Amino acid sequence: MIIKLEAYRIFNEVSRIKSFSKAANALYMTQPAVSQSISKLEKELDTVLFNRTPKGVTLTEEGELLHEYVNSALGILDAGEEKIAEFKNLRTGVLRIGVGDTISRYFLLPYLEAFHIKYPGIKLKVLNGTTNEILAFIKSGEADLGICNLPVKDPQLQVIPCKEIHDIFVCGQKYKNLSKKPIRLDMLMKLPLIFLEKKANSRNYVENYLKEQGYTISPEFELGSHDLVLEFAKINLGIASVTKEFATDYLDKGLLHEIELQQPIPKRNLGIVHLKNVSLSKATRKFIAIVDPGIIHIKEEKEEQI
Repeated sequence: MIIKLEAYRIFNEVSRIKSFSKAANALYMTQPAVSQSISKLEKELDTVLFNRTPKGVTLTEEGELLHEYVNSALGILDAGEEKIAEFKNLRTGVLRIGVGDTISRYFLLPYLEAFHIKYPGIKLKVLNGTTNEILAFIKSGEADLGICNLPVKDPQLQVIPCKEIHDIFVCGQKYKNLSKKPIRLDMLMKLPLIFLEKKANSRNYVENYLKEQGYTISPEFELGSHDLVLEFAKINLGIASVTKEFATDYLDKGLLHEIELQQPIPKRNLGIVHLKNVSLSKATRKFIAIVDPGIIHIKEEKEEQI
């Protein structure tokens, strides 16, 4: 079929120019090679495609019919090649990102904007979910990468820490006196606590830390979103476990107050996650480079050295 495809390209050019010699010049071939290709095609199809005259050639009725199909097919192939070129040059395509509402709102939006400005032809599809749901999206092929709360431990996944974050406790005006000096964990456990639902990775991280210190939590409220946790704390319903970097508006405006712990919760990270043994698309690599240029730069340097 590859040989016949070349013959069809020659046939299409002769049909367009209506001359073997001029078609040969356009194709950077000799005239005998063009003539031989057309003769071979006619023999294979068992039909005459051109009327040969001293002034050039014209298509026969069969040739006209074939030309319609060949011209259309080659046009589709050329369009396909152009689409591949566009995809390689990031002029078209889709980037699918798994991310939760809170991380999307407080961390990811500026990077999505920067990527869209730089590569407007790439469509961005954002899949919302918890950390576990995002990991499932990635492993099933529904998402190219995810941005989620760490730690994530899965041998199938590559994890790139991209932002350091801190888990803290905050309160509204009613409990403001607690923010004057660091408190002990046993005092914290006696207060009404507000946490995210158990399926949240950030909740599990704080809960596991407290268990290591010998405390089991029994929250007054377990909520489905970080914003709700902030709002419940603001109206004095309890002491809330939140991510400091996602609560800066409330803290800066004095709507909430940080309660320091004598035993601060260890810092952790947000991370970029993707399948470990699957080649990343160019769009995926470019997006990761925008979020964390240092990681990609180092990786590409190593690949070049290899």
